[in-house]
Amino acid sequence: MTLHVKDLETRFTEPDGWRWHSFKRGGRTLRFGSVFPKNTIPKAVVIALPGLSEFAEKYFETARNCLEQGYAFWVMDWMGQGGSGRYFSENQKRHITSFNDDIEDFHAFITGYVKHACVHPDVGRIPMAMLAHSMGGHLGLRFLHRYPGFFECAAFSAPFLGIYSLSRLPSAWLLKIARLLSLSRGSTYVKGHGDWAPLSLPIHPLTNNPERGCIQDTWLSEHPNLQVGGVTYKWVYEALLSCRHLFKIVPEIKTPCIIASAGQDIIVSNSAIEKAVHHMPHVEYLKLPAAKHEILMENDESRQ
Repeated sequence: MTLHVKDLETRFTEPDGWRWHSFKRGGRTLRFGSVFPKNTIPKAVVIALPGLSEFAEKYFETARNCLEQGYAFWVMDWMGQGGSGRYFSENQKRHITSFNDDIEDFHAFITGYVKHACVHPDVGRIPMAMLAHSMGGHLGLRFLHRYPGFFECAAFSAPFLGIYSLSRLPSAWLLKIARLLSLSRGSTYVKGHGDWAPLSLPIHPLTNNPERGCIQDTWLSEHPNLQVGGVTYKWVYEALLSCRHLFKIVPEIKTPCIIASAGQDIIVSNSAIEKAVHHMPHVEYLKLPAAKHEILMENDESRQ
């Protein structure tokens, strides 16, 4: 039996008052959404940074949770996924120019839209909090270093600081091979990757929660414009290059952070997360042994 978006529980649907917008930066089109608590000034503004191949609709439940706490909620789709622009026409390859471009897209989003909504004539500046997952966590950490002072605090769900399946390989050798493959096959899918297809495994590899685990396939099956396939060799090279840079700068991040790792993660490297945490001056580290990679899509005990 196929589940349709209209069949999803209310908590997974668009909250009342949700607004869609988009903007352009240097030929790149970025989509974002936002929602505010009704008839009250937000206690804070939460800005979500999605993971690789995710889309804003996947965060509707999280948006509702924020509204219940009196927080406004914003989320931007990264270039190459969700409702934002794509790198190639008529295909689903998750490509990239560089992680620097994504950081600048996010900076334009914050300065052009979010920051103006974080000032109220009666209370002044409303605090901003970052909530970032996986690849979004990687980009969020780099943003905090490049543009300090925007966020009062940040929370990271299984941030991408290293690839789980490659974590045992020598980093210098791995980066060299990735560079060569990027130069020769940069715009092609990594071996074993291809266009999007519904998950066919009997056990979900990213969450233990069946209801939340079906959200992504439900939306993508019904909305092909949101579909994204696997990554290209260029994406892998840029990701590894950015990871190397990130480890050099994490000791300089001053924003108070919470970082949560998932004990059953098979996507990102927990050893890389622990290495980074060890060098961060203002961080609380949470280990969630019962969680898989998508902590915000997990069972309530881990998620809360």
